[in-house]
Amino acid sequence: MNLPYFISKRINASDKGSFSSIIHKIAIASVALGIAIMLVSFQILGGFQNSIKDKIFSFSGHIQIKAFTFSSEYEQTPIVIEGERMEMLQDDPHVKHFQEFAFKPGLISQNEEVFGMLFKGVSQSFDTIRFADYLVEGSMLTFDEEEAYPNEILLSERMARQMQVEVGDRIVSYFIMDPPRTRSFFVKGIFSSGLEDFDEQIVIGDIKVVRTLNGWEDNEVGGYEVFINDLDKLEEADDSILQRLSVNQTTERVDQKFVQVFDWLNLLSQNVFILIGLILFVACFNMVSVLFILIMERRPMIGSFKALGATDKLIRSIFTYNGVRLVVRGLIIGNVIGLVFGFLQYQFKLIPLDPATYYMSHVPIDWNWFRILGINALTFLLVGVVLLLPTAIISRISPVKAIRFD
Repeated sequence: MNLPYFISKRINASDKGSFSSIIHKIAIASVALGIAIMLVSFQILGGFQNSIKDKIFSFSGHIQIKAFTFSSEYEQTPIVIEGERMEMLQDDPHVKHFQEFAFKPGLISQNEEVFGMLFKGVSQSFDTIRFADYLVEGSMLTFDEEEAYPNEILLSERMARQMQVEVGDRIVSYFIMDPPRTRSFFVKGIFSSGLEDFDEQIVIGDIKVVRTLNGWEDNEVGGYEVFINDLDKLEEADDSILQRLSVNQTTERVDQKFVQVFDWLNLLSQNVFILIGLILFVACFNMVSVLFILIMERRPMIGSFKALGATDKLIRSIFTYNGVRLVVRGLIIGNVIGLVFGFLQYQFKLIPLDPATYYMSHVPIDWNWFRILGINALTFLLVGVVLLLPTAIISRISPVKAIRFD
């Protein structure tokens, strides 16, 4: 029989309705509240970061292949990847999918107003399944190889609202060239990424439009957007892809292209870690205080045990078991609260957000079970170690004084 554990259970059973019982409930509530806040914080942080990253990657890929040149990004030098190099790129174990694209800056004239735009040409390789999540009205582009002058476009919801156009409306665009070129398009669909940089300027259409305007061949593109299998191996994938390209081609990681956004997301992580540190500090302080109060309240019992020959180690184990039991109960209750909240928000989107400010319409939730288990393990270990501090006072309690105190 584990004697310290047995005595600890008997103490808890006899404390019901007493002052110690109130202290126990406060300790459990402290741990439960702390773990619940930590779980919810990481769920929301992870959801927010993943949501922003997914939006950026959906519109730009993970890695972009383009010409090795110092010209403007919007006035692209065309590239061609064919034959053996194309096969090598397709066979790269890091590559999940890649799609061709080309940019062309221009203007849109609508209702006697002029709006700036960046026409993004895509082809049949465009990942319509990934992009479908951002389509709010209308339908995707149709790609017809026999059609020489495609006139369908996808317009952002913000631009459509500013121009007061709807699906099916006709718009006139002007491409800045010498001489300038005019093209007429029909709005096939309206999308919304929630990201200002994309929604304020990007217009998506057929890459044939850019090829025709620039006088490119049918196999020439502005670049390729590459999607990889494992985002954690982004740098490794970038190096692998670069080795498969010719000397006049290069790659650019999207996290480096939008470095300010990714630095901002990393800064959010630091703020959450500071919050978690403060919560753990408060939880540890509360448990130390609670255990110290319980020890002082049980001082006569400690004196009696010592008079009967109990060692300091045995008595410390009694109170350590007591503290660990409180921590475990708090962890269970806190996990139930945090996970239930996350589930309800994930399923029913109870807490809305302003997309213009937060880039999304509701509070996102990320189910990272490794992180959830890590938070629980860290809390249990840290608070468990801290519980050893107040039990050190047991060795200083004199049996004679303790019994006399009774």
